[in-house]
Order: sequence, then structure tokens, then C-alpha cells
Amino acid sequence: MRTLDDLDVAGKRVLVRVDFNVPLDEDRNITDDARIQAALPTLKELREKGASGLVLLAHLGRPKGRDEKFSLKPAADRLGELLGVDVVLQPELEDTNGEIVMIENVRFFEGETKNDEDLAKQYAALADVYVNDAFGAAHRAHASTEAVAHLLPSAAGRLLEREVSTLNGILEDPKRPLVAVVGGAKVTDKIGVLEAFLDKADTVLIGGAMCFPFFKAQGHDVGSSLCEEEGLEPAKALLGNAKLELPTDLVLGREFKADTEVQALDGIDVEDGWMGLDVGPGTAERYGSIIAGAGTVFWNGPMGAFELEPFAAGTKAVAEAMAATEATTVVGGGDSAAALAQFGLADRVSHLSTGGGASLELIEGKELPGVKALS
Repeated sequence: MRTLDDLDVAGKRVLVRVDFNVPLDEDRNITDDARIQAALPTLKELREKGASGLVLLAHLGRPKGRDEKFSLKPAADRLGELLGVDVVLQPELEDTNGEIVMIENVRFFEGETKNDEDLAKQYAALADVYVNDAFGAAHRAHASTEAVAHLLPSAAGRLLEREVSTLNGILEDPKRPLVAVVGGAKVTDKIGVLEAFLDKADTVLIGGAMCFPFFKAQGHDVGSSLCEEEGLEPAKALLGNAKLELPTDLVLGREFKADTEVQALDGIDVEDGWMGLDVGPGTAERYGSIIAGAGTVFWNGPMGAFELEPFAAGTKAVAEAMAATEATTVVGGGDSAAALAQFGLADRVSHLSTGGGASLELIEGKELPGVKALS
């Protein structure tokens, strides 16, 4: 993959694909600017190397045509604050001669998500070289991530470079034991990741609602727990693997809400009328001990409904174990990143990925279009 070391930017305008798909509150204030912060090293390096100007491409959400609710103005304003410069938000693909110009949400343009070559040519006409630093969008073959990379001298930014090298490194040459912690709701969403880690890791720890298809496949009762029926067969196929670790106790609730009746279950058979909403304290302690003894840990997906206080303990235990261990710790974005932020531990892991979906596809061994285009 070509990097900034392979690209001459002195005196040139640089088209930079960044990932500013940031969370906003009801008043359109940014609630977490981590993705904007993550782009700063590349943007600063391009300016230091003498780029005559930067034209930024980014998306926000999934708008249906032009919708001001999905405008990038909050991101442009925040970037300007961080860099100490004016960032001009340009609604059209023209008048991009400022020092730093951000094109309005690329998903406002017809053809972006279809990887349209004509739109890519319009992007390419804005600059002399292209840099992709949007790892969170690298698994999408869109006009701003894939097609345009073939039309200009192109390379990966520092964030994209670091993401790819870190994630490839934990699969190709990890410090052992390699432990994968995989949670979330659906086995089918993570089956490729589970198969990859059951092949390469030493231990795979399962949490979240995705444990219930495994339990049901073993003949256990799951009560009212969220149990993906489509996940039963894939779970059954993985059960014989000795590397697989499942919860041995649970925290139950009557309903999915914070003020519901709560019960600790020393076991995994859930009665009707109850739902499993977190791993139990015994499982949390066991998982924490395994993480403490690891050389490398990858974590994606919560252990339970951590957004509800009575069911946050399992996820918090994993987060604290990740923060305390001397192992190399890699977190695959999404809900795991949100959990780290909730518990004030986001700065205590070795690498916090900015792309949940992209990181999982890379772990699965899939080719990322945005990365392949820079090869």
C-alpha cells in the first residue's frame, strides 16, 4: 500500500478522504470528535510538506439526497478549531481554492455510493494528488474511496496506514497468547471474525446476546433472551472448538430497561419471563484473568447491555482488564469504543480503531476496496 512517504505533495493541492462521520446530539453538536482528532496527523503532515491546499471529502450518515440534518458544518467548524484555521464548507464541487476546503457531505451527490466514475472525475479535477485517510469507509467501494484513487497519484494517510498495519499485525505476528473478545447481538454478524480468530487466536471469549444461540444449540433454555435463530446453525458448527469460551453465569432482567427487576443467575438456563442482559460476575472475573495473561487482545462487541446501569458490569470488567493489562490491546470500534469512553478508559488501550465494520472485514480476510485501490 502506497503511503505519504511515496507521494510528493509540495506545491500541490491534495484531495483527502477523511472519516468525519461523527455522532451529533439533537442540537447538532458533536458528542465525540475522536474521528476528527484522528485525522489531524495526516492533515498537519500534508501542510508541513508544502501542500498548496487541502480539499476534504467526507460523509455523514445515510441521507436521502440533500438534507441539512446531515450537513458537515459541525465537523468543518470543529476541524477549524483544532487546526486554528478557517475551514470553508463548499456545497458544490467548485470554488475550492482556499487553504482548507471541505466539500459538503459526499452522499449528497448522486453516484457517490454507486462508485460512479463520472463523479470520481469531478472529485479528481479538484486536486493534483489523492490521499485516503478514511479507514472507517475503506470497506466501501464508493466514488470518494475507490474510483477516484485510480485517477490521481494516490496514497494512504497515516491513520489508514496505522489501522491496516496494526490489524494485520495481530493476525500475522501477534505476541502470544492472542485472545479475542467478541460480543454483540448476532452470531451471523461476526461469524467471519469468529472463524478467523478460532483459526489464529489461542482463546476466543464470547459475550453479549450472541451467546444465546450457542446455549440453545447446546440444549439450554434461553427464556426471553434475544436469540438469533439464524445464528443457531453457525453456532452449532463452532461449538466443538476447544478455543471457544462461553459465559457460565448471567445477569437477568425482566425487561430491557434500567429499572427492571434484576436477578443474578449462577448458570445459563434462563426461565421464561427473564432475559439475559449481561454476563455474570464469575464469567467477568474469568474473562478478566484470561485477558490479564494475554500477549495480544482484540476486542469487538460488548458483554451485555452496558448502556443500562444494572447490566454494565460485564462490559466494564472487560474494559478495565484491557486497560490494566501489559498486552497489546486493540479495540475494533463501534460499541466497544463507546463502552471505553463511557468508563473513561479510551486512552488506556494500545489501538482504538476508527472503523468497526472495516476492522472486522480486514480481520475476516476480506479485501477492502479503499485499501486495494492504493496498492
